[in-house]
Amino acid sequence: MFCEGLYGLPFARRGRSRAVNAENPTGEKGRGGMAASHLGPSRKGSPCLRDIGPQTTVTLADIEGPGVIRHIWMTVDAKTSDADCFVLCDLILRMYWDDEEEPSVETPLGDFFCCGFGQECLVSSMPVVTVPSRGLNCYFAMPFLRRARITLTSEHANTIPAFFYQVDYCLYDDLPEGTEYFHAQWRRNRLTTPKEDFVIADLKGTGTYAGTYLALTTLERYWWGEGEVKFYIDGDGQYPTICGTGMEDYFGGSWSFARQEEGRTVETNYSTLFLGYPFYANHDSTVFNAYHNDDCPPMRGFYRFHIPDPVYFEEDLRVTVQQIGVCHRGLFERQDDVACVAYWYQREPHKTFGGLPGKEQRWPR
Repeated sequence: MFCEGLYGLPFARRGRSRAVNAENPTGEKGRGGMAASHLGPSRKGSPCLRDIGPQTTVTLADIEGPGVIRHIWMTVDAKTSDADCFVLCDLILRMYWDDEEEPSVETPLGDFFCCGFGQECLVSSMPVVTVPSRGLNCYFAMPFLRRARITLTSEHANTIPAFFYQVDYCLYDDLPEGTEYFHAQWRRNRLTTPKEDFVIADLKGTGTYAGTYLALTTLERYWWGEGEVKFYIDGDGQYPTICGTGMEDYFGGSWSFARQEEGRTVETNYSTLFLGYPFYANHDSTVFNAYHNDDCPPMRGFYRFHIPDPVYFEEDLRVTVQQIGVCHRGLFERQDDVACVAYWYQREPHKTFGGLPGKEQRWPR
C-alpha cells in the first residue's frame, strides 16, 4: 500500500505530501523556504544545518503521525582536515518511532547508505542510492503511527561546518493494522574468532528481514568468500532453515567476481537493484599515505536487499556468516574484520541494540 511503485502511482492511496529540511524544520504546510538570504526573502536562506560541534546531537526531523517517510537525502563533507577524515564514521544516525526511548535505527552515517570504511562509493540499488559526491539517498518506506524522530550525533573531533538533508514523507489518517516498523543496526567484530560465525542480526519478535550491507576487511591471504550466510528462523537450533553456498554467492556473484584484464585476474565491482559489490580498495586515501608506504589491508563493501525475496519470521531470526577461505590446500577457517548493517521491518517492541562502540572502533584499519 505504501510502496506502490511507478505503475501504481495513479492508483495510490493518497496522503498529504510534506518535507523536513533546514528550510522547513517542522515540515509545516506552506512554510517551506521562508528564510531570507542576501538575495532577499525565500532565496536560499537556510539550505543546511551549520556548525555542528563535537558531542552534539541535532534533531533532523520530529514529525507527528500517522505517516510514512518515503525518501531521505543527506550530504556532508568527508573530512574536516587531512587528519580528521572519517566524518562518515563519526556521525551517528538514529531513528525513533512512536516515542520509543531506544532507537530502531542506529548506525554510522556512511554505513547506513552502504558506504563503509568512512569512504563514499557509487550505489545504484532500489532502496539505497549514493551518487557523486556523497549524495546519500534512502527509499526504504518508514511508517509511523504517532511520531517519527530522526537525530544525528557528531563524535567528530572538529565542528561540522555544514550538513544538508531532506526527509520526504506523507501523512495519512491511519495505518493498516499490523504495520511493521523499519529498523537498521550496525555491528562489527574487528577480529573474528575461528569457527565462530559473525552475527549479522539477532532479532526477537515478528517481522520481515529486508537486507544486509557488509563491510569486509580481509586480514589473511587467499580467497575469503566461501563462508555461508545462514538464517535461523523461529527457534532453529544447531542448523538453520536457510543456508547459502558462500558469501560471494549471497551477494549474487560467482567465481571470485573475477575477470581477466591484461593477462591478470582482477575482481569486478557491480551495483544492481537488489545486490552489489560497489566498493574495493587496498590503499589509504588519506594525505599521510601519499608520502608513506601504502599498507592498507583490502576493504570490500557488499549489499543484498531482500525486496523481492524477503525473509519472514514470527518469533525470532538470527542471521550469521562464516569466515571460510580457500587456497591450494583447500578450505580453511579465517580471521577477518567484519562490519555490517542489517535492515528489517518488525512490530514493536524490538530487542534493544546496546549502543555503538567509540568512533575509533568504527574507523577503518
